[in-house]
Amino acid sequence: MDRIGFQQFFQALPSPHMLLDRDLNFVAVNRAYELATEQTSSSLVGRYLFEAFPNDGDAGRRLRESLDRVLASGEPDTLAYIEYDIPVPASKGGGMTKRYWTAIHAPLTDDSGQVAYILQNTVDITELVQLREAASAPSSLFSGGVALVQRAREAEKVIRDGVGPTQQFRSLFEDAPGMVALLYGPDHVITYANAALKRFFGQRELLGLPVRKAFPELECEEPSGLLGRLDKTYQTGESAVGFATSIRLRDPGSDRLREYFVDLSHHPVASPTGQVSGIFIQGYDRTDAVRGQRHQKFLLDELNHRVKNTLSTVQSLARRSFRATIDREDARRVFEGRILALSNAHNLLSQHHWEAADLAAIARLEFAALPPERITTKGGRFDLSPKAAIALAMVFHELASNALKYGSLAKNDGRVCVRWETRGETLELVWRETGPDLPETQDELKPGFGMRMLERIVTGELEGRLELGLGPSSLTWTLAIPLSELEVAKALLDD
Repeated sequence: MDRIGFQQFFQALPSPHMLLDRDLNFVAVNRAYELATEQTSSSLVGRYLFEAFPNDGDAGRRLRESLDRVLASGEPDTLAYIEYDIPVPASKGGGMTKRYWTAIHAPLTDDSGQVAYILQNTVDITELVQLREAASAPSSLFSGGVALVQRAREAEKVIRDGVGPTQQFRSLFEDAPGMVALLYGPDHVITYANAALKRFFGQRELLGLPVRKAFPELECEEPSGLLGRLDKTYQTGESAVGFATSIRLRDPGSDRLREYFVDLSHHPVASPTGQVSGIFIQGYDRTDAVRGQRHQKFLLDELNHRVKNTLSTVQSLARRSFRATIDREDARRVFEGRILALSNAHNLLSQHHWEAADLAAIARLEFAALPPERITTKGGRFDLSPKAAIALAMVFHELASNALKYGSLAKNDGRVCVRWETRGETLELVWRETGPDLPETQDELKPGFGMRMLERIVTGELEGRLELGLGPSSLTWTLAIPLSELEVAKALLDD
């Protein structure tokens, strides 16, 4: 691969990439990598990786081992999560800053099959990690067991003195930010619930009711559930603290059970005789934080998956563009065109938060450089999954490139008509070219016509069927793809 072509392709990639030689010296970095690391290409190229980004700790060891595995095995290696500090530019004060990354290392081999370079695709996930840590941090309500026990003792003293949940008791807990309740007897009768707890449970009747009657749905829990833990505290006199405890409660006026997460502690309260007579409960609603943490884990897993897919696609495009070709300049142009098509599809998906992309919008991306008066499209809106959007973007790119080089658009009076429609559980997409001098038999197809690439995408990635029809002054590609391989998943995260 000539160096100019490689740099042009590199700069088109939307995510951070860098290239190392076998001695782990920088060969090239793209603009996205410069932005992610706040370093310049001129300051990195030619330098030893661990000189530019020194780390003698565990992170440095893990990074070096990953690179060594690639050199030894010739296979890609992934660091799904690594904390690796990087230098801060002197213009911003210098020093080091803590960063978290997902990195994939892939080998690039020479003609003899030996690893000559290592391509790294890395993504800065610092913000995701910080959000996850914020969501998982225990609430201040449980910053220490001393405060919990002290509050329980205060409640115990009130009960021992015969005051009960009167003004003195309420002054202690009524306006506390966390939930507070006082249960009495082996049936755990609710004798007090503060304002925060009442808000959490909404319109339920609580006071004077045993917990099992106030929350009958809890009877379905396992013995290790909330009722079991309350019984154990009452019977043994042992305090207990649980973080993000799962509780499934029925919505008011509905049979639907909804899962909540609560930081929950309970402490035995002794009667004047010293026997356990009740339980003091303190809790904090963590439902939003836990759901946020789950969503962030989902995003992190999705990001890692997406990075792997992107690198795999780039490697495949490189192999197919530079294999079995003599004209390396032509191969470079083909490769850069494919990378640009991939980048355009990524940009469109990013605008829609990587949820879906309209088939017509994907087609317009590839047809933008073609003469509009010679292109006709017909088809309704069809939302594609990210995987399908990228695959069909590459299909449209191959078909458009072939039409310009060998097909109807290579002649002044040729035309292209593209249409799509659903037929049962299948999407049928037809690309039809008309014009003079089109091939009429398979033998007349020129090398490089793109059949292998199209077959790999349609039959391999999308598990569909691909047919080529040749006739007088016409060429037709028909794609039949299962809707299950194309459509956006309907399932949503449980709220």
